[in-house]
Amino acid sequence: MVSKIKQRLASDEGFTLIELLVVIVIIGILLAIAVPSYLGFRDRANNRAAQADLRAALPAAEAFYGDNGTYSTTASPPIPAFNFAALQAIDAGISSNVTVASGTATNYCLKATVGGKTWSVKGPGATWYTTADCTGTAVTL
Repeated sequence: MVSKIKQRLASDEGFTLIELLVVIVIIGILLAIAVPSYLGFRDRANNRAAQADLRAALPAAEAFYGDNGTYSTTASPPIPAFNFAALQAIDAGISSNVTVASGTATNYCLKATVGGKTWSVKGPGATWYTTADCTGTAVTL
């Protein structure tokens, strides 16, 4: 058997159509297994990245409240508005994926979108949601 393969490789015959079809079927099977796994991994990674960005922003939001006594998104001098710029002034490392969805005197909603996956967190108390506006059913992480 091995000698026949060596003879065929030494000649200029090439591969038969059946051999090429077998290789294509094998590649198709491998892709059918690998692609869904990769897509699931990518979705989980995007979810975790959005959650991590929000977790990193929570201390800055609480520090803003500690300094100003409000989470209000409307400025009333001398108190600045609760927005992304105010959070970045407290912690320059906050991801640009994070935005302030809403803010009142006593609570806030931050959201983050990474790779099409959106999460939001309502505070204080860090209640998590899979929506952009801190509404719907709360999610336990």
